[in-house]
Parts: sequence; structure tokens; C-alpha cells
Amino acid sequence: MRIKCKKQTLLAGLNTVSKAVATKTVKPILECILLEAHNGELKLTANNLNLGIETFIECTILEEGTIALNSKLFTDIIRKMQDSDIDIESSNDYKTTIICEKSRYDIPCWSGEEFPELMSVNKEKSIVISQLGLKDIIRQTIFSVSDNENSKLMSGELFEVKDNVLSVVSLDGHRISMRKVNLKDDNSDVSAVVPGKTLQEISKIINGDAEEDVIIYFADKNMSFEFGKTRVVSRLIEGEYFKIAHMLSMDTSLMVKANRSELIGCIDRASLLIQETDKKPIIVSVKNDNNLYIKLDTNMGSIKEEMEIEKEGNEIVIGFNPSFIMDALRVIDDDKVNIYMNDSKSPCIIKDNDNTFTYIILPININPDAY
Repeated sequence: MRIKCKKQTLLAGLNTVSKAVATKTVKPILECILLEAHNGELKLTANNLNLGIETFIECTILEEGTIALNSKLFTDIIRKMQDSDIDIESSNDYKTTIICEKSRYDIPCWSGEEFPELMSVNKEKSIVISQLGLKDIIRQTIFSVSDNENSKLMSGELFEVKDNVLSVVSLDGHRISMRKVNLKDDNSDVSAVVPGKTLQEISKIINGDAEEDVIIYFADKNMSFEFGKTRVVSRLIEGEYFKIAHMLSMDTSLMVKANRSELIGCIDRASLLIQETDKKPIIVSVKNDNNLYIKLDTNMGSIKEEMEIEKEGNEIVIGFNPSFIMDALRVIDDDKVNIYMNDSKSPCIIKDNDNTFTYIILPININPDAY
């Protein structure tokens, strides 16, 4: 194989697929990126057996062929090269030469035949969504995915299509994030639990263009995301996802409409007094004077904040983990947020103005009479 590529084009392709390179494995081939030069294009592929990514880039092919190169070494070499054309040539003795201007590397390579093929995905069921839409969905749900590997289902997100609406749900045992999107065309009902790690990597790859689409194909045990000249294939998490319908229809006795930026500022200032080892809740009080009061006492000091709100319903005193509240407020794009509560022990629901984003958070147990 012999090819010639522009440095930035090659580096962009390597950065895309390297997100699927295995980091801890006893199989050296899984630490490699596969290069396939055919039909005037170079295909780059990485595959850790749970997640696989392939992308096509432009290059000049002087001799067709297939090789596999260690991802870290190859990417580091290309990154350090001058911003010029790069010549890559492999020989039959499992050696690859990389030349850029006056720099020359000779590194080992593997036969492409040893590299595992990407999982095949049945394409009978699919949906189409814009890159901007998918990026927003991930941004508004990924922080509620659990990082506890002992709970596989909580480490993923539920993608469910029903009545032509895509619902995406994540939860970690303390809060739930849910985003809904109306789909174009007619789509079959489908349900799949996608690993959070897959979605994190996809969010880094897609450019978020509202005019460019992502086609998502669903199969029984895997799924693929296809956009531009890139394809991402992922295994699904097996098992039945948690039922949350009853939480979405909970009774509430209080609705608060608050300015999002102002509420973020109040909680952010209060959080200055919280240390890593401190598990003190932030106390939120709503009274009949149309104000919301925030109070926090820690070993570092105490703070009181208040802000004007619109309210309908009863008074309340309730405690929250402030970072959990902030996570939701930061991903809502509206100027105002709607907060629904019932009592100091019941979950709180936060929604945006058009009800496409719903966030449910469990309160921290407090004695309301003490405040």
C-alpha cells in the first residue's frame, strides 16, 4: 500500500475513529487503526468489539492495500509532522514508512486480515434526526447516566420510538433526564438501551449542523449511527429498562416559574461554601410572598439568597443536592423554567417551556420545621 494525504485531513480522520480504539486489551490488534486504500479513498476503522467507528477521507492512492497501525503511535507521529503532505508506504515485511518533508519514520504494522470486522446491523428499522437534534439530546441527558458499571442499564440511555416520537431517557438512581423529539416521516416503534460511552463519543464527532442528518439504525443487539462519511456501530445493553411513567404523572401541589439565569446565579454563589466532603443540602423555600429563598449552612459559612418568582400552589421547604439542580438548569435553553413540587419528600420535576425536556430529581431528606 502507498498513499499520500494532507496532514490535517488524515489527522481529522484519526481523531474520529480513535475514540473506538481499545485501551485495555490483551489483543494488540484492537489497539490499532485499520487503513484500507481502495477506489480512490482511504477508509480508517477502529473497533474495540463494543464500539466500532469507520470514516472515509480523501487521499491520493498510489498503490491499493490494507494495513493496521498502532493507534497511539501513528496518531502521535501524524500530529507532530509538519503541516504538509504525508506519504505512507507499507512493505511485505510488516514495516510501514511515513514521510513528511524531511521527517521519516519506519514503524511496524499488522496485516489487515487480523483486524476484526465491524458488527453488521440490520437496516429494517431506522430514524432520521438532524446532527443538531442528536447533539442536543445527548447534551440534555448524558449527565444523568450512572458511572457505576455494576448497574449496566443505568450506564445507558433508553432510545424509544413510539407514535413517531423519539423519547430518550437516562437515570442514575437520584435523578432522571428525559428529552422528546417529534420525528419526520413514519417510523416503526422501537426500543433500545444505548451505552452512555457510545453517546459521549458520538457527541464529540458530530458537528451539530442543523442541515445535516444522522440516520440511526436499530437491530436486536446493536445499532449504528451514519452521518457524512462516518459510521458508528455499537452494541446495545440488554435488559428491560426502568419504568418511569408513574413518575411523570406524579401529583404536585406547587408550580414555580423562575428566571433560569437568576436561579443559576443564586445556586452558584451558594455552592462556593461547599467542600468536596460536604454533603449539606441546599434548602429551597417558597412562601406566599412570591419569592424563592435559598439557604445553605456549611463549615465554610452560611448564605441566604432570594429571588422573585411566579407561583401557583402551597408553600414548601425542601432540600436538594445543588449540583444536581445546576446540571438541569445549564442544559435548558429557555429564559424561564417551570418547577413542580409536592412536599419535602417527593421528587421535584423541572421542565422547559415547551415540555420537550423533563428532569426529575429526588430531594435530600430534611426536617422542614428546622428551617
